[in-house]
Amino acid sequence: MTGSPWVVPTFNARAGEAGLTGKLGPSAEASFRMNKTRVLTGITTSGTPHLGNYAGAIRPAIAASRDANVESFYFLADYHALVKVQDPARVQRSTLEIAASWLACGLDPDKVWFYRQSDIPEIPELTWLLTCVAGKGLLNRAHAYKAAVDKNREAGEDDDAAITAGLFMYPVLMAADILMFKAHRVPVGRDQVQHLEMARDFAARFNHIYGDHFVLPEVSIEENVATLPGLDGRKMSKSYDNTIPLFAPRAELLSLIKGIKTDSRAPGEAKETEGSALFQLYQAFSTPDETEAMRRAFADGIAWGEAKQQLFERIDHEVAPMREKYEALIANPIEIEATLREGADKARKIATPFLGELRRAVGLRDLREAPKSTTKTASKAALPSFKQYREKDGKFYFKLADGEGAVLLQSRGFDTPKEAGGVIGQLRSGEMSVSHLHETATLGEGVSENDVQSALDALRAADEAKA
Repeated sequence: MTGSPWVVPTFNARAGEAGLTGKLGPSAEASFRMNKTRVLTGITTSGTPHLGNYAGAIRPAIAASRDANVESFYFLADYHALVKVQDPARVQRSTLEIAASWLACGLDPDKVWFYRQSDIPEIPELTWLLTCVAGKGLLNRAHAYKAAVDKNREAGEDDDAAITAGLFMYPVLMAADILMFKAHRVPVGRDQVQHLEMARDFAARFNHIYGDHFVLPEVSIEENVATLPGLDGRKMSKSYDNTIPLFAPRAELLSLIKGIKTDSRAPGEAKETEGSALFQLYQAFSTPDETEAMRRAFADGIAWGEAKQQLFERIDHEVAPMREKYEALIANPIEIEATLREGADKARKIATPFLGELRRAVGLRDLREAPKSTTKTASKAALPSFKQYREKDGKFYFKLADGEGAVLLQSRGFDTPKEAGGVIGQLRSGEMSVSHLHETATLGEGVSENDVQSALDALRAADEAKA
């Protein structure tokens, strides 16, 4: 929502209700017991929410969160903010503003899990456990790290100049955020899909070594999230310095809207809606009938000043009630702090026992217990194997079988053995995710992606042991 969100926000509350008790209400307790689908969302605390965040993420997420079969986890990703923000006051202020924004827009902490990342000490500990199974080669291929290296090379600098371990390890921390609460689904933009795939990889490796503990999260790509233009017509973004703060005072909101870039067409001259930042903003805050009326007004030559005044009135009509709540919340940080701490207590009722389970799994145990191995690596079962072959149709195929010969994965036909071998190589090295195999291969009967990933992890571990 602000700064650099690693996921698109989702809410599970009724718009306009901003509870502040933070206690786990009966509906949330029932939800937890019924093993509903868990959806987890985090936002980096590195900036101030703007209209683009609201229209593109917060508002549609609130509308979509009314599914009674979902339990929702929302957290302020302040550890993530430290990767690129080293201004303590900014991190603190952003945390306050984002928490107040969520609550003002209708987040009800009685019905969801709402917490601050740094209040859950189990998350950094889990990060270390995952670090010990995360492949460095996979982290080397993370987009953010590769982009930083490429930038250094273009500047003639050392590959890792000014790159922190925090940036490099960011995907592991993100995986810990997700895996700690056994999230089933994580809504993300396309730029974050790789991080979700890495989280699945880390979880599958851990499960293969220590037994089945983690749920492999599913990626939910948000294709229909609206992208609003900023004051200059480009995407509204703090990077472009073209944003309109979500809760700007009325006078400031009007002044900013008056500064929206328009062309030189005079009053009475027909105006184009296509490519008009003003029209797109109006559309985002209006009903279909209102939007159509404005479209006709553009065709009839409405004056830019009048159009901007109507836009201001439409936005302020929707935002004003929430602004009042937001200002009251910002003026009372003690209450927001209490809400976040109560949310952390609620979240730790899940995190603390689960981390205890993981500590025992890896051998961090009470020495009075009788030693007992729980690792799958102690098993001497035969390794899975790939088999390549040619069928009568002249095509080349491969299949992945477990140690007992059961087919886990069956490929489609390839024109050459080199193509088939290339896919096998990518799977064994981790360059290709199991979730990307739908057009290349099919799962065996009764086989899950988790089963295939575990088999690939076993092969990769064997390959690394031989190296």
